[in-house]
Amino acid sequence: MITLASKSASRRAMLEAADIPFTVSPAHIDERALEASMGDAAPDAVALALASEKALAVSRETPGALVLGSDSLVVCGGRRFDKPADRAAAAEHLRFFSGKVMVLHSAAALARDGAVTWAEAAQARLNVASLSDSFIERYLDAEWPEVGGCVGVFRIEGRGVQLFEAIEGDYFTILGMPLLKVQAALRREGVGA
Repeated sequence: MITLASKSASRRAMLEAADIPFTVSPAHIDERALEASMGDAAPDAVALALASEKALAVSRETPGALVLGSDSLVVCGGRRFDKPADRAAAAEHLRFFSGKVMVLHSAAALARDGAVTWAEAAQARLNVASLSDSFIERYLDAEWPEVGGCVGVFRIEGRGVQLFEAIEGDYFTILGMPLLKVQAALRREGVGA
C-alpha cells in the first residue's frame, strides 16, 4: 500500500488500472514559490523538485508510509506553463500553444519518513495544431472547468486529443505521471506485481 500525495483524478485512475493499492493524502505545498525559487532551472529539475517536495511533505505526516508525489509542467516557446488560473488564462495558453511544439515534463518521487528514496522524470513532445479562436471557445465550452486542473489545458483521454497533430512520448507521461517508471520503482519496494 502506498499513499498518493495528489488529488489528481488521472493519477488515481492510473494507479487503479495498474492494480497498485493506495490511499490519497494530497500534499499542501506552495508549488509556485518552490518553482520561483528554482529560477531558470531545467524543466525536468523543476518537475522533479515539485514531485519530491509533495512526497516529502506527506511522508513527514505519515511515518513509515511509502508516499508517491508527482508533478507535470509544460514548456512551449521557451516559456514554462502551469495550470491556468481561470478560463481566460486557459484560452490565452491555448492561443500561445497554437501551431507550436509543447514539451510536457512529468516527474514522480517516492519518499518514506521524510527522505526521498527514488525520483525520475520523463517528457513527451506534442505538436499542437493551429487553433482558431472559435475552436478554442468551443473546446473550452465543452472541457471547462475540468481542464482547469490540467497543465497544458487538455485531457488526452478526452477532447484534448483534438489539439494535436503528432505526439511523441509515453501515454502515461502525457496523463501526468511516468507510470511505467513508477511501477518499476514500486516493484523494487515490494509493492505491486
